[in-house]
Amino acid sequence: MSRISRVELHEFTYVVEGFGRDHHGALCPHPTGQQTVPAFCIVIETADGHRGEYVPGHSGKNPAIVPQVAALAPRLIGRDAFAREGIWHALRWSQRHLGAIGLSAIDVCLWDLAGKASGQSIARMLGGYRERLPTYASTTHADRVGVLSSKEAFAAFAQQCRDLGYPGFKIHGWGEGDPREEAANLLHVRRAIGDSMALMIDPACTLASWADALHLGHACDDARCFWYEDPFADMGTAPTAHRRLREKLRTPLLLTEHVRTLEAKVAWVQEGATDFLRADPEYDGGITGTMKTAHLAEAFGIDVELHGAGPAQRHCMAAIRNTNFYELSLLAPGRRNPIPPVFACDYSEEIDAIGADGCFPVPSGPGLGVTYDWDRIRAASVAVRRWPA
Repeated sequence: MSRISRVELHEFTYVVEGFGRDHHGALCPHPTGQQTVPAFCIVIETADGHRGEYVPGHSGKNPAIVPQVAALAPRLIGRDAFAREGIWHALRWSQRHLGAIGLSAIDVCLWDLAGKASGQSIARMLGGYRERLPTYASTTHADRVGVLSSKEAFAAFAQQCRDLGYPGFKIHGWGEGDPREEAANLLHVRRAIGDSMALMIDPACTLASWADALHLGHACDDARCFWYEDPFADMGTAPTAHRRLREKLRTPLLLTEHVRTLEAKVAWVQEGATDFLRADPEYDGGITGTMKTAHLAEAFGIDVELHGAGPAQRHCMAAIRNTNFYELSLLAPGRRNPIPPVFACDYSEEIDAIGADGCFPVPSGPGLGVTYDWDRIRAASVAVRRWPA
């Protein structure tokens, strides 16, 4: 039995150029902006020499997650590192009042450890059957200072992504949540790209009311959107309101990005409140929780779409039949992707890394299949915690 003997939590920061923040605090492009962004890495080691590592790509920016990981880490000591299901349920129970989001990074790290120990990629361990993932370009939130600040800028960026080979494009609009501005932008982009790409929109819960959501939903119908995501200020947690919205629209709804726990997502399907489920290895209980959600969706005959970009998302998608797109998130014209720059290998989430087939690859190496740049992580360190201390 491989007993967990050591856990490390490395907090670090990195700087992204050309970004500011909107009034909600979300990253958005800025001509001269610069942001210092927090991140973390978790390391799990066993007494017999196995090691797992994981740097979340987007959830690491959430200041609520690191304390949860730190609270759970001591509970890992002495446990069998390969008993992931038992660990998953035990840690979930211990943070049942908090949604157990800290469990996610731990679970992914344990999968990385198991893959490295067995010499297999996580995708292979999951029974993955594809190595290339159809990918859509997902924008950052819009700005007001000249980058993604107009419908013309969004249209030009969509055309750029189409010319690079992306089969889909998703809009994150302005944080003010003006449904008329959002609708005009959406329709302008559709006219610019024609029917050459799948088109989606995610207001990120910024529309003030159900009526505003309905207004933009009608524009989604006119724009022949592939889906309409998290429209209004219920924060994506009210199934009854979305069932009523769904009854009024032709465009499929994509919800449950902000619905924590597997069981809570069931109500959305049973009430007919969404057409797609959302799952995220960084928020939904790691790879174990994401695959449970995928199988839940499969049992009901609906699709699940994975949120965000990262190696954990790629490995899960490789093994999920009922899914359509990989999300290359946080894109803006002329900007590098603001994910943590921690890879010492050829893994890339940059916009120009798309293949000629409109796909991104699934890493094939053991575990997550990526190599982290520990010199860079240590140089940018702001705190390191270890268990046992």
